[in-house]
Amino acid sequence: MAREVTHEATGPKPIDEDDFGDDGKAYICQCGLSDDRPFCDGSHRAVADEEDGVVYKYEGEGRRREIEEIRYAEE
Repeated sequence: MAREVTHEATGPKPIDEDDFGDDGKAYICQCGLSDDRPFCDGSHRAVADEEDGVVYKYEGEGRRREIEEIRYAEE
């Protein structure tokens, strides 16, 4: 499975001790859907039923649609 996620961040996000949970850990988003990037906010639950071989475009609030492929603009 693959997914396209659009980000508008323009730089790094500093991390300080307030970013760590009660367990002393910080969880980094790997699905690309978190509204609290770079931290996980549980949005990955929306990808639990993705099918192998299908490419998805996520459009916010867990909404998605299937697309044929991810195409990159030529530079």
